[in-house]
Amino acid sequence: MASSASRASSTSTPPVAAPGPGVIGALSTLDRFLPVWIIAAMAAGLLLGRLVPGLDVALEAVKVGEMSLPIALGLLLMMYPVLAKVRYDRLGAVTGDRRLLLSSLVLNWVLGPAVMFALAWTFLPDLPEYRTGLIIVGLARCIAMVLIWNDLACGDREAAAVLVALNSIFQVVAFGALGWFYLQVLPGWLGLPRAALQVSAWDLAFYVLIFLGIPLLAGYLSRRLGEHARGRAWYESRFLPRISPLALYGLLFTIVVLFALQGGTITSRPGDVARIALPLLAYFALMWGGSFLAGKLIGLGYERTTTLAFTAAGNNFELAIAVAVGVYGVTSGQALAGVVGPLIEVPVLVALVYVSLAGRRLFTTTSEENARA
Repeated sequence: MASSASRASSTSTPPVAAPGPGVIGALSTLDRFLPVWIIAAMAAGLLLGRLVPGLDVALEAVKVGEMSLPIALGLLLMMYPVLAKVRYDRLGAVTGDRRLLLSSLVLNWVLGPAVMFALAWTFLPDLPEYRTGLIIVGLARCIAMVLIWNDLACGDREAAAVLVALNSIFQVVAFGALGWFYLQVLPGWLGLPRAALQVSAWDLAFYVLIFLGIPLLAGYLSRRLGEHARGRAWYESRFLPRISPLALYGLLFTIVVLFALQGGTITSRPGDVARIALPLLAYFALMWGGSFLAGKLIGLGYERTTTLAFTAAGNNFELAIAVAVGVYGVTSGQALAGVVGPLIEVPVLVALVYVSLAGRRLFTTTSEENARA
């Protein structure tokens, strides 16, 4: 998150000033080098898969039902800290702004999945596993990681937290039905091949309930109990910094395991990985740019326009990986498509922070926005 010092200094300068190196400097060391850690985890996984005979068999043997236990633990570990950051008591801060709320719901749950569906079919018509993985990514809407990019771009912090909370709750209810629609129903209507899906909408909802519902409940209870016992200041200044690195550790552990199992596919077909990246890049550009323009056109100020853009462009890759692994298996192309996602998302959204700050000159600045910037 941006430091209080960096925010204080921004009030003494015009908001149209060009972004500087402080954007990257405001990230923690772990977050600043996140692409490096992800690449290192990928390399470690590939090496382990090649150097340790039988590792893939051992990892897949430890299961709970159809889910690999190491993968399940890694996914739950990386979901909990980001959901513990959400301020669940601030729903009223956004629900009263109908323009922001309705535009966010439309962008996230109507346009976002549809855009990813179209891009997946456009770029990957001959690679059904990767295409299905990207469609699942498009259904997994943003969660708390987007709060970092929103904060660096001087967006509305409380509005972002509320939209993240609403997305988290909505995903538990709607993900299974939307997954069934985009993977089975819509392709049938359009005369396209349907995804090989051997589970029902209820099965999809079950995986979402496990990998989002459990950490969502844990995050909510952590905040309620922590704030009740020690107060919000202690919870956000002492407790959250201690658990925040767990999200990265869980992500990196999951990537190591997945790449240890996917090593043969990745090294033999690097071109496929590049092809997965292309629709992701197009998706971020279209969703962020379109949302930023929409916020401007409907009369939102800079802060809430920025929040709208980042919450619409961000995705919950952790959930997408969990669903892909649970439905299709650890070594599936669907899981690989989810794993490639964070490697693309992090540098792209950091770059969009600079674009957003440069775009502040397009908005009429109010005294309230100056005070909160």
